[in-house]
Amino acid sequence: MNKTKSKLRYKKRKSLLYKSGVEYGDWCLNHIENCAHGCKFPCYAMMMAKRFGKIKTYADWLCPILVENSLELLDKEIPKYKKNIDFVHLCFMTDPFMCGYPEIEDMTLKIIGKLNQNDIKATVLTKGIFPIELTNANKYSQKNEYGITLVSLNEDFKKEFEPNTAKYNKRLDSLRKLHEAGLKTWISMEPYPTPNLDKKENLSKLLESVKFVDKIIFGKLNYNVVSSRYKGGMDFYNKCAEMVISFCKKHDIEYHIKFGTQKTDNKKTKVLFKKEKAKQLTCV
Repeated sequence: MNKTKSKLRYKKRKSLLYKSGVEYGDWCLNHIENCAHGCKFPCYAMMMAKRFGKIKTYADWLCPILVENSLELLDKEIPKYKKNIDFVHLCFMTDPFMCGYPEIEDMTLKIIGKLNQNDIKATVLTKGIFPIELTNANKYSQKNEYGITLVSLNEDFKKEFEPNTAKYNKRLDSLRKLHEAGLKTWISMEPYPTPNLDKKENLSKLLESVKFVDKIIFGKLNYNVVSSRYKGGMDFYNKCAEMVISFCKKHDIEYHIKFGTQKTDNKKTKVLFKKEKAKQLTCV
C-alpha cells in the first residue's frame, strides 16, 4: 500500500464517455487521471500519458487527479449515447478503486449508481478493494460485472511490480464477497509475467485460487525488456493460454485470450461482456 500518497487534485473536463477500441470493450470512462498504484510492468496507461505529454515523470503519474464534474457530464452524455451503449467499463487508463483515496471510491460508487439508474451495465476492474456496498441491490444493478487484476500470488513480485496496490489476498477476498452475494465476477490475468520475472510463477495455483469467477481474461506481458529475453517466450505463453482454456472449459468459466498471446487468435471470444452471447461462444 502507498504510505506516502500524493494529495488528490481536482479538475473539470468537457467530456467523459468514449467508445473504446479495446478488443473486449464497449464504452468506457476514466474519471481519474494518473494512478497512485504505480505499477512497473511497465504500465501502458503511463506510457501513453508520457507519449502525449500529460505527464513527464513516474512521480507525476503517482499524483491522481479526480474529474470533479463527472456526474454532471454523465447527465449530459447518457441521453446522447445511451442507445449505442451495451455497457460502460471503469477504467482502462486508471483505477476506479485506487487504494488510499476515499474520494475516488465515493465518486466511483456514484458513477456506477448513475449508470445503473439509467439501465446501463457497468464492468469494473481494479487492483484495489471492492466496497461491500456494491452488494446493495437497491442501489446497484445485479447485471454489473466486477473484476480484479491478478497475475501472481507472490507478494514479493507485487512489491516490485505493483508497489501501491492492494495485497493479492485482500483483492481476492473482496471479489469473493461479491461473488457470494450473487454478483458476476471476473479476473484480468494480464500482463502475465514470464518465470524470469516472477520466480514463484505458478499458473495452475493461480487458476485454482480464482475458480469461483464467471470470466477470465488472459494476456502476455508486453514492453518489458527482461520478459522479452525469456527463451521460448512465445511457446510459454501459448502453453499458458492452453492451460487457461482447458481450466475454463472444465469449470464452465467464460474466457478471452488477448490477441497476440497465442500463436492463433480466437476472435470470437472478444465479445466476452456482450449481453449473454458470450457463454455460448467461449465455452464450447
